[in-house]
Amino acid sequence: MSNTKRFCYSCDLKDDKELIEEYKAHHAPGSVPKEIIESIKDAGVVAMEIYLTGNRMFMIMEVDETFDPIKKAEMDANNPAVQNWEKLMWKFQQALPWANNGEKWISLDKIFKLD
Repeated sequence: MSNTKRFCYSCDLKDDKELIEEYKAHHAPGSVPKEIIESIKDAGVVAMEIYLTGNRMFMIMEVDETFDPIKKAEMDANNPAVQNWEKLMWKFQQALPWANNGEKWISLDKIFKLD
């Protein structure tokens, strides 16, 4: 993965233990629909991880040179399977307090790197 670039994002879940457990179940190995996995890979994402603390999530994506966040957003908007998945995920997710209207996952700024 030497030619990859990293993107990091954050999003909150609704602060409800049952909803959080249900959200985690939707993301358990083998639970994410294959159409969603394919759409992620087709956009140039080569690795993706989501971490959770309390109700705050952090997503780390490693992408190849073909990845373009604007292109991915357009691809997602035109993919009915992704739209259905996103609609389902909004049952569990909530925007960060500082997010703009309609924003879900917010890009994180790197402020430190150990070299």
